[in-house]
Amino acid sequence: MKIQKIVFTHLLLLSIFCSSLAQNQQDSTLLTIDKIFNSSDFRQDYPPELQWIEKGEAYVILEPVAGSNDKFNLVKYETASQKSTVMVTANDFIPAGDTRPLSIEGFSFSPDESKLLLFTNSSRVWRSYTKGDYWVFDLTTRKLKKLGSSFPSSSLMFAKFSNDGKSVAYVYAFNIYIENFSNGKTIQLTPDGTGDIINGTFDWVYEEEFGCRDGFRWNSSGKYIAYWQLNASDIGTFYMINNTDSVYSKIIPLQYPVTGQEPSACRVGYIDVETQTRAWIPVPGDDKENYIPRMQWINNELLLIQQINRKQNHLIFYTFNVPAKELKKIYEEKEDTWVDIDYPDVSSDSWEMEDLVTTNDNRYVLRMSENDGWRHIYKIDILSGKKTLLTPGNYDVAKCYSADKKYVYFNASPNNTAQRYLYRVSLNGTGDTLKMTPSKYSGVNLYNISGNNKYAVHVHTSTKNPPTFRLISISDHKTIKTLVDNEAYIKNIHKLLLPTDEFFGVTTEDGIKIDGIMTKPPDFDPGKKYPVLFYVYGEPAAQLATDTWGNLWLKMLAQQGYIIITIDNRGTPCLNGSEWRKSIYRKIGVINSRDQAMAAKEILKWNFIDPERIAVWGWSGGGSMTLNLMFRYPEIYKTGMAVAALTDLRTYDNIYQERYMGLPSENHADYVEGSPVTYAKNLVGNLLVVHGTGDDNVHYQNLELLANELIKNNRQFTMMAYPNRTHGIYEGMNTRRHLFTLLTNYLKTNTPPGGR
Repeated sequence: MKIQKIVFTHLLLLSIFCSSLAQNQQDSTLLTIDKIFNSSDFRQDYPPELQWIEKGEAYVILEPVAGSNDKFNLVKYETASQKSTVMVTANDFIPAGDTRPLSIEGFSFSPDESKLLLFTNSSRVWRSYTKGDYWVFDLTTRKLKKLGSSFPSSSLMFAKFSNDGKSVAYVYAFNIYIENFSNGKTIQLTPDGTGDIINGTFDWVYEEEFGCRDGFRWNSSGKYIAYWQLNASDIGTFYMINNTDSVYSKIIPLQYPVTGQEPSACRVGYIDVETQTRAWIPVPGDDKENYIPRMQWINNELLLIQQINRKQNHLIFYTFNVPAKELKKIYEEKEDTWVDIDYPDVSSDSWEMEDLVTTNDNRYVLRMSENDGWRHIYKIDILSGKKTLLTPGNYDVAKCYSADKKYVYFNASPNNTAQRYLYRVSLNGTGDTLKMTPSKYSGVNLYNISGNNKYAVHVHTSTKNPPTFRLISISDHKTIKTLVDNEAYIKNIHKLLLPTDEFFGVTTEDGIKIDGIMTKPPDFDPGKKYPVLFYVYGEPAAQLATDTWGNLWLKMLAQQGYIIITIDNRGTPCLNGSEWRKSIYRKIGVINSRDQAMAAKEILKWNFIDPERIAVWGWSGGGSMTLNLMFRYPEIYKTGMAVAALTDLRTYDNIYQERYMGLPSENHADYVEGSPVTYAKNLVGNLLVVHGTGDDNVHYQNLELLANELIKNNRQFTMMAYPNRTHGIYEGMNTRRHLFTLLTNYLKTNTPPGGR
């Protein structure tokens, strides 16, 4: 009996050990919050900043010194041969009197590539780290010199070389300065900059909605600097509160023009650097009822200025000859809805301010327009304004990259709006388009093209492939060098039990064809019914259902037994034509939420969907969509998680909201109709709302406005505030891990996972 007991005990322990071992082996194939946010195994690699030089025949990157994590050499590579040369050593980056090299966050060359401008010690201005210290390294003398040494640390912005390489201009405290770094002489070029008068940079809303940060431009000879000036003195102040850094709360003021309020007055001028005289360019129209979101030098004397009216449905191009002081209107474009300055797309960086592409002879600029119902590239004659269609056909161009003497290079996907490929077409307006991305790179393909259009950094991703980065020759799309293959990340990914992705389409009862992507659990059983988590956005700023690698957190939820579905409604920037995108005009919150809900109704008819376990989540505009779906269609959506949501359209900034909704003085009822807070009384299901109290974009006010309405109507809900976090809710130790743990637990509690 004793022996049997001992044997039984050993067998029991062995069984427990084997069960534990099997569990550990199984767990190694599954994602967890800790693996996603704490483990280096699931962090993707990205290439270092690459700067093209010699028009693309070479490039430079910062490479770590062997055996060091904080010392970098600047290395030049000849693009075709890949022959490398160390241009600047880590020791060259050590300032006099210091022992450690500068921590370089960005760099650029003088036009003659004889000097290097280094950006370091940055500080954040709203979304971006655009203030910092600048240093010049002379590649001839091998000397390192700090700019603006008399100014406080980390206070300069947008430093740029003059064409002769003798001076650098920059912004400090809302004024433009020029510094001759050979003799150290510094001259203040604008005298009136304050917190209200803004020279050479922009206010919050110009940066957020037009991508405007750097607000001045040298001409090629260095004789003139063209610049923007904003007068924000009449802009209302929104106050945020910091309650955690002191026993007394601190007020944080923010100039923020709410929709319906006048924007900052904007004008553009130029400075004669030699005489330090300033003059304004006489652009017609009220400077508060018109925006000037773009300005660029076409040649040494000619500026191209883009002006758009406050409703953003009338765009005008002006040229201004500076020596002759001659202003000429050369082109205009009108829409019944809105005219885009930039086009939000997966192939574009909507946070950057990009000049129009010009032809080699500077005779033409290339502008994408939607006047014929599709987004096409037009060649516009600078002298006459005559436009020539370069990309005819029933398809949309996603992005215009560049042009050379023969061709225009652009991104498009005529047959599948979820994908993107490189194309070229003749610059003379004749001939067929040629797809240049090989078929093996199915998915989304992005390009950073060299100045001579011979080479590019090619980024490829798909639902099956994490991003990889290659240096290619454009004419044959041959790989010269793999910059980042994410081999370690991919190896670890392949150890996982991965869910499967499927693209699909449904037609709603309104006759609208909606495309989407569905992620199924790895052990999906078509005989069972599964819960669905809809991941939504739904506004004109982003398309979500794309052929890209995707989000590990959503893959983790699919592993745990959820079906993840993302669909793109009308109004999102899919390549489905202008009518698709612009049908949302004055109907944000209405058309987009109906499309989502009607598509969901069709999806709920599928045999493997459990209609009693339907959840939805989104961030920012997706948070607003989540609320609208929960409040307007409570019979469909049982659980919602809304992060950083705009709850009342009347509280958002004027440039974005008025672009898509019109002026509230003319259609106030549309603003009320589109706001989630209007329908909060209809809440039936489980709702979690999350917001950062330091959100300078969608203010924390929105959560409290919604909370008041829910309380008034006795609707129970859950809320979470993240102190001092901004719109991205990432600042501070452990923030993202905490947030996604919160979301995961709330979802699993209220919408249990797994097939039944």
